[in-house]
Amino acid sequence: MCSPQETSMMAVGVRMVTRSRSCARGAGPRGGGEEAVPLRRGEAAAEERQSHCPVKRQRKAQRLCVAYEAADGDGEEGKGAEPLQAPGWEPQDWRRQLANIRTMRSRKDAPVDQLGAEHCYDPSAPPKVRRYQVLVSLMLSSQTKDQVTAGAMQRLRARGLTVDSVLQMDDSTLGALIHPVGFWRSKVKYIKQTSAILQQCYGGDIPSSVAELVALPGVGPKMAHLAMAVAWGTVSGIAVDTHVHRIANRLRWTRKQTKAPEQTRAALEEWLPRELWGEINALLVGFGQQTCLPVHPRCQTCLNQALCPAAQGL
Repeated sequence: MCSPQETSMMAVGVRMVTRSRSCARGAGPRGGGEEAVPLRRGEAAAEERQSHCPVKRQRKAQRLCVAYEAADGDGEEGKGAEPLQAPGWEPQDWRRQLANIRTMRSRKDAPVDQLGAEHCYDPSAPPKVRRYQVLVSLMLSSQTKDQVTAGAMQRLRARGLTVDSVLQMDDSTLGALIHPVGFWRSKVKYIKQTSAILQQCYGGDIPSSVAELVALPGVGPKMAHLAMAVAWGTVSGIAVDTHVHRIANRLRWTRKQTKAPEQTRAALEEWLPRELWGEINALLVGFGQQTCLPVHPRCQTCLNQALCPAAQGL
């Protein structure tokens, strides 16, 4: 345990470290050097002059010097620096694969480009209402094609899609408006429950964190990350749906095969540069809708045919 004097030594500059090292390497206070530990008052101080205690305290100061040098590195500029780490794993040829996908997606003509969550809300509505509409569109989009989700959102918006209007609807009316989205009966229940929570706890707005979003009924991690990006303009993580999950595994963008979208998200976030997180969802979703299909992928027209491990087995 460090004494107050030893603790204060940790805050001094490089010159004091050099001086302390000189003391530690010498034979204690002899030779004109300063003592590392002040003497105590009274008889205890006299006894210490005759005992081995100064030697023990000098050894503590020596250990302190070594630790101080290791933390500081080359001097003041090294303060707070983290130890260097070896480069982590990353997929082979992923930069070339990504560049080819960007080329194939340059026309922006996939369903997600016109009918995704960022296109389903009313841009003239107040910000709070826009964010709510983004969340509802994401809840509807699960296990549903973009075209069907967009149609349901149009019908809801025609009735005035707000937290209050949804809570005033009966279940049958809401169900008729969102049908035929996938699992529409369950989504009626989730939308009603979530709307009540937003009204009671968030003043009709949506939460501004992933943790609070995924706590809402019917909202999963993919929806939460997309809501953060579209509604709040914050990239909180990679939104992984079935398209991103499938393509990441086909390209071997995960260190090992993953079985669930959340596993894929964690695997991608381990190596993919953060500045790419925001674009990767729409990029790969559109690629999956047009080229890398779930069944019978169009490998013959894909620029990554020679680079894709999955294409070699087809």
